[in-house]
Amino acid sequence: MPIKVVLAGQIDFSVLRRELKLPGEFSEAVLAEAEEAARSTPLPAMDLTEVPFVTVDPATSRDLDQAMHLSRRAGGGYRVRYAIADVAAYVRPGGPLAAESWVRGQTIYLPDGRIPLHPPVLSEDAVSLLPGGDRAAVVWTIDLDAGGETVAVEVGRARVRSRAKLDYAGVQRDVDAGTAPEPLALLPEIGTLLAGRAADRGAVNLPLPSQELERDGDGWRLVLRAPLPLEEHNAHISLLTGMAAARIMLDGGIGLLRTMPAPKPEAVAKLRAAAEPLGVQWPEGATVGAVVASVDPASPRGAAFLDQAADLLRGAAYTAFGVAPADTSDAAAGGTQPTGNAATTHGAQAVGDAAAGLPAETGHGGVGAPYAHVTAPLRRLADRFATEICLSLYAGSTVPDWASEALPRLPKAMSTTDRLASAADRGAIDLAEAVLLEHRVGEIFEVAVLDREDGNGKRPPGGTVALDDPAVRAKCLGDLPLGHRIEVRLSTADPVTRTVRFEYP
Repeated sequence: MPIKVVLAGQIDFSVLRRELKLPGEFSEAVLAEAEEAARSTPLPAMDLTEVPFVTVDPATSRDLDQAMHLSRRAGGGYRVRYAIADVAAYVRPGGPLAAESWVRGQTIYLPDGRIPLHPPVLSEDAVSLLPGGDRAAVVWTIDLDAGGETVAVEVGRARVRSRAKLDYAGVQRDVDAGTAPEPLALLPEIGTLLAGRAADRGAVNLPLPSQELERDGDGWRLVLRAPLPLEEHNAHISLLTGMAAARIMLDGGIGLLRTMPAPKPEAVAKLRAAAEPLGVQWPEGATVGAVVASVDPASPRGAAFLDQAADLLRGAAYTAFGVAPADTSDAAAGGTQPTGNAATTHGAQAVGDAAAGLPAETGHGGVGAPYAHVTAPLRRLADRFATEICLSLYAGSTVPDWASEALPRLPKAMSTTDRLASAADRGAIDLAEAVLLEHRVGEIFEVAVLDREDGNGKRPPGGTVALDDPAVRAKCLGDLPLGHRIEVRLSTADPVTRTVRFEYP
């Protein structure tokens, strides 16, 4: 899918910061602790600086969580080395820096600037896996056989040194030209194998294009961008690591999973019913993931089918287990970590099915397997705790109190910050769309119908439509033909309420 770019004028995003009560600057106490940690935190004794790790991120990123090195194993198969920034080494339990990370929960991205989880002296310098200097990392070493099945996993702290800061577009060009750098040359091969295994286990990946806002001089560009193949391959390395982490925690009886119910049969039946009128082939015996992967998201009917498929992936949550439930009010309010005694390690009661010692829900319907977040600790609070638990379990040592005591509070804390980040992202796009279209009310636009809702006595029929140019998704009133292209009239474009509405016919 080509990138579609539309220019918008000046946009003031400060209203979103105020409305959502997003955090502002870090306090002096937090900054002082971060600066001291950056100066004095020792690097691990294990030295892996000879491994030529590289990072692959958006070109402007400096908060680099992951570095990668891929190689072939002597006996066949592959070795994946994935170095993750060791945030826990720099954050003192019970200190102001740790407390502030609970308030923030995750890095929130707005077009005019980030609201970081950690002070930049850490997230964009001392802890970030920037090239040219030694860094503290948690290194996952995952061996795969020739078919992409995991045959061995190791995890431990090590000193690493990234050789290069690469970006997705540049590496994709190198891959296409057959000149990808050695640490990443196997990424398309391994990524394709892992994608095939994901499809076999029923994973559902929705390749939806994303709407993004980028600066353009004094204004903004509204960009509709489909993921590059390299980004999909890279995502499978992260998923591979998250599945390895989940297995360690489940075997150890304590941890934090990212869970999602499997698609409900009625939702699958509804999607199957939508496939034929949208021209999507659903062969007998084909999995949902395989059908979704066959669809072209650039076509109106393909986009409508994928929009319908999104209904399969509902109910994502964080699920803690292995410790007794605790009062989560501090987490919701952004309080500090508790300091009292709590049950730790393997024999403690689970947050879920206490009799089995494991949560009632362990799987992730989108991944098709148990899965955990451990690969983005610079940007996501939960990863710091899940990673520390994995390190302890792998080493056969007791999980630190600061990690185990936090588990019952993390699901609510992460749910709160996930909603906030989603509201910020959607609010920024809604505002840009309204600014872009406010002087075009009354005009006729050609759109693709992505979704439709039947009316009732209280609500008229309507649905969601997508414009090609400008790249806008919005609500539309009327009896809409799903998956078809139609002409609609813009009836509302209000930057104050961030509302865009169309009418049909």
